[in-house]
Amino acid sequence: MKKNKNNGNFSDIQYPIVQGGMVWCSGWRLASAVSNAGGLGLLGAGSMHPETLEEHIAKMKEATDKPWGVNVPLMYPEIDRLMKLIIDSGVKVVFTSAGSPKKFTPMLHEAGIKVAHVVSSSKFARKCEEAGVDAVVAEGFEAGGHNGREETTTMTLIPQVRRATSLPLIAAGGIASGEAILASMVLGAEGVQIGTLFALTEESSAAEAFKQRCVSLEEGDTMLCLKKLAPTRLIKNSLYDKVKEAEDGGASPDELRAILGQAASKRGIFEGDIDGGELEIGQIASAIKAVKPVAEVMKELVEGYEKSKETICN
Repeated sequence: MKKNKNNGNFSDIQYPIVQGGMVWCSGWRLASAVSNAGGLGLLGAGSMHPETLEEHIAKMKEATDKPWGVNVPLMYPEIDRLMKLIIDSGVKVVFTSAGSPKKFTPMLHEAGIKVAHVVSSSKFARKCEEAGVDAVVAEGFEAGGHNGREETTTMTLIPQVRRATSLPLIAAGGIASGEAILASMVLGAEGVQIGTLFALTEESSAAEAFKQRCVSLEEGDTMLCLKKLAPTRLIKNSLYDKVKEAEDGGASPDELRAILGQAASKRGIFEGDIDGGELEIGQIASAIKAVKPVAEVMKELVEGYEKSKETICN
């Protein structure tokens, strides 16, 4: 797998593989392991207080001399403080999501930071290009956690975003193999962002109980729900059953928030409350059957890509 030239103006990484900056999973251990293995590791700022992120940035600088970045959901409650921290800390790459990148992209560019933004449609990809971002991540609704309202699959989304923008394109959603990476590139992507597979590695900060539940999943064990709030892919458990029953009964957004309670995703992903917590993971979890170290996962991704490419060419 060769570094794509279009990625050169974005981040000088060995392989065009970005680790998604997932809440409660993407601390410095995971991000640095991905970067050291040739990908682009991202810290997940969405589940960190500014002080916690500052600690993880400092540890990243000690753990790797390879490129890395920070993922920032733009709905973050202390967003202005967080962006100042990122700039002052000398971060070189920022991935943004859940909002418009228009406000912060010029500020980040002024600080010499490259910016990628996550989108769920070609319409938003065009808006990102107008906002001046350096790359777009087009994420299909197979992905775990928060999703776009369009419910467009990755295979459908990537070619349409490719036609809509000339920006470097990173495919995301349901990608967990070298074969899937090759397919994404055939569809027009220059690289991929992988979340679920890295969330279930040894270096992920997710609870072991959460990881083991995820590697036991079968097809159909995750569903998209909470559409009146932010569409979110969850594992079926007692909390999911309560949410679904409420949604089927026409529950209001406030009623759904009450069912979730405080810190539902932290309870599920980080603390390992498998029955009563919010368990966010992608559909592709059903294809992952073991928790492995990042180095092994990266090796398998690269080898799978090369083998698939060779098979097709022959």
